[in-house]
Amino acid sequence: MSDQINSSRRDFLKTGTTAALAAGLTTQLNSAVHAQGTDKLKVGLVGVGGRGSGAAVQALTADQHTELHAVADAFEDRLEAGLANMKATPVGDRVNVDADHKFVGFDAYKKVIESCDVVLLATPPHFRPMQLRAAVEAGKHVFVEKPVGVDGPGIRSVLETCKLAEEKGLSIVSGLCWRYHPGMRATFEQIHEGTAGEITALQCSYNSGGVWDPRATREECSSEMEYQMRNWYYYAWLSGDFNTEQHVHSLDKMAWAMLDETPKSVSGTGGRIQRTDPKYGNIYDHFNVVYEYESGVKAFARCRHFSGSTNDVSDHIFCTKGRVDVFKHRIYDWNGEIVWKYKGPSGNMYQIEHDEFFASIRDGKPINNGHYMSMSSMMAIAGRMSAYTGKQLSWEDCMNSTLDLSPESYEWGDIPTRPVSIPGQTQFS
Repeated sequence: MSDQINSSRRDFLKTGTTAALAAGLTTQLNSAVHAQGTDKLKVGLVGVGGRGSGAAVQALTADQHTELHAVADAFEDRLEAGLANMKATPVGDRVNVDADHKFVGFDAYKKVIESCDVVLLATPPHFRPMQLRAAVEAGKHVFVEKPVGVDGPGIRSVLETCKLAEEKGLSIVSGLCWRYHPGMRATFEQIHEGTAGEITALQCSYNSGGVWDPRATREECSSEMEYQMRNWYYYAWLSGDFNTEQHVHSLDKMAWAMLDETPKSVSGTGGRIQRTDPKYGNIYDHFNVVYEYESGVKAFARCRHFSGSTNDVSDHIFCTKGRVDVFKHRIYDWNGEIVWKYKGPSGNMYQIEHDEFFASIRDGKPINNGHYMSMSSMMAIAGRMSAYTGKQLSWEDCMNSTLDLSPESYEWGDIPTRPVSIPGQTQFS
């Protein structure tokens, strides 16, 4: 745990962008860029938590000529627990990580990238822009979990990195997995073909009881940095707040319906009602956000973590000829009659995205999800910024935001904690 990064992401983003793009024109591509046939692909995993371990198993399942070769995590105990879980799966015989390829610390991701052909990024969202940049600069194909950043500078970095990946012929596949679900794909095809008519409004809900409680107490941790890292979900600099980390799935479907057009403005509210104990860091427990498009179409988005309350995870799209129940994969007319419903096969969207990811590598036909994964992540960030400040914001305001949530340095010690935001008092920047 003693590994440190010499400069913060803030410095990295200031100096890395121009150099990365220039280097992309001259860097020799890794031999695995277009791996053929039975060439073995060494897979590296950065972030060995539950989602990271799941992604690694799906990667090995997608292509039998792969092995998990290296792993990295901030914490050794999490790393070893994740490896044990993966070895117990049907692809456990290809979890071949020796002691020399287990890396711990803030800069451990660099060593995984150096030693592998394909990189899976499943760390807390804050770290994804810098880790994605490093992987693409090194000529590696990348699966990156959602969201892909927590602030404007991070998203701008990811957009530039994905342009570099396109130049290099690398695949970038996003963890926004609903875009790989067969029923969803068919439903959105019908929306875009106009089966329900023109879109007039959209509404999405991610109302649930919440996720895991803080995993460690301050007494169990050696420093404030360790405490926040172990409980990353509850700190905005690490997760982007829960509307960014979780609700991004719902917002991504709204963006998908709108052909990834970006809204012109965002207006949101939110706060903390149930989750007020200091152990829950500085994030909110509810948001209500309205996104308005140039056409006048509005998307109404709500999410909350309230225990003991009715849950509602659903998406609805209202059109001139009827409405779409997105999760049911059905289109109704305004008399309530079904005019279309999906009758095709189901499928594991988590597995399908990895199947297509590895097929793209083998076939030399890169997939690049960079634009929509960045814009959907930015929609969530914009909603958070509007709710935190109490201000209506333009899309340009949000995309050009200078707010950088990075700590001054990455090291195991005390770090300042941003207070819980208060609308009308917290300033936009």
